[in-house]
Amino acid sequence: MRAALRVLWIGGASRVMQAAFRTAIVGVMNPSGEGPTTATDSPAAPAPAAPAPATGAHEAAIAPRRDVQAERPRVMATLSRVGVTNVEKVVRVAANGHENLFHAKLNCFVDLAAAQKGVHMSRFEEIVNEAIDEVVLREAFRAEVLAGHIAELVRERQGGARAEVSIEARYPEHKPAPVSGARTQEIYTMFGTAVASGAGTRRLVGVRAQGMTACPCAQELVAERSHARLTERGYSEQQIAEIFDSVPIATHNQRGMATLHVGCPEAYAGDIEAETLLKIAEASMSSEIYELMKRADEVEVVEKAHRRPRFVEDCVREMIAGVIAEYGDSLGTDAFVFARQENLETIHQHNVVAERYGLITEIARELAEDGAESARHVTTREWLEQR
Repeated sequence: MRAALRVLWIGGASRVMQAAFRTAIVGVMNPSGEGPTTATDSPAAPAPAAPAPATGAHEAAIAPRRDVQAERPRVMATLSRVGVTNVEKVVRVAANGHENLFHAKLNCFVDLAAAQKGVHMSRFEEIVNEAIDEVVLREAFRAEVLAGHIAELVRERQGGARAEVSIEARYPEHKPAPVSGARTQEIYTMFGTAVASGAGTRRLVGVRAQGMTACPCAQELVAERSHARLTERGYSEQQIAEIFDSVPIATHNQRGMATLHVGCPEAYAGDIEAETLLKIAEASMSSEIYELMKRADEVEVVEKAHRRPRFVEDCVREMIAGVIAEYGDSLGTDAFVFARQENLETIHQHNVVAERYGLITEIARELAEDGAESARHVTTREWLEQR
């Protein structure tokens, strides 16, 4: 039997394999283990003892971990906001009856109790992903509705009294050029902010649009100089008036950026269309601008802007007046508006900015009473905090 077994391993086997096979043969032929069967067979080496289980690492892997975030901090103080910023996602946002995938940035915050060391940061990402999945798979939320959904989940799972989520998404709109009708794609920014608390969820919807403004002050200076020159050349006042009526007066221009937010209180169940806010924002400036224009479009835009010169302050006032004309008191007494205009100067190195914020009812009263000033202007933060 030994000879037959040797034949099996001689041909081409490695030394290691041969040694292992020899040991097995010895075990079979000499089970007593008292010595080698032949002079060429070496005694079998004792089998190494099984390693003892590593107690430290193994027990650490299976032992329950401490919930460090739930422990008491050394300094016992509440924190107003804790969270994550610049979370980038691709989401489906419903706007103006269409659904598109937009690149969005999200900020998520929750308040923190004095007795809790920290929040569970990973839960923010989990909640955002869950909400995004629901949007893509089930229904397309508006930006502010999606923000509200995430805020409610954050508040619930982080155990906070208040959670805040803001979304900024860039998205395309198509519109025709003013004269040629050439279809052009314009990129706008949509904002959605929501605060979830025990009182409910407040939502803030906003847009940002670009346009063109023409300076009234410089235009008046050009008009005065042109009037003097025409008078010197013998033109009558009536002729000069006709010339000014037919030929737009030159002035310097700015590219303007209009930002408009409207806040809905907890009890408001309706929707505010981003398209409506965009129209109000663009109409507040001297003229709209377009990415694609033919010559006829270009002269139309320039002439329109110079026939509607507006300061940065005018743009803000036009925006708030547009919001009140569009919505009136339909949003409720606690509805909020924030309008901001920034113009990029061409004859200066600085930019100019104007803002107005406050409750819509207060602003409507100012307009109705021809400039009766409100005692105070409610800020965006105050409105979101429900102060």
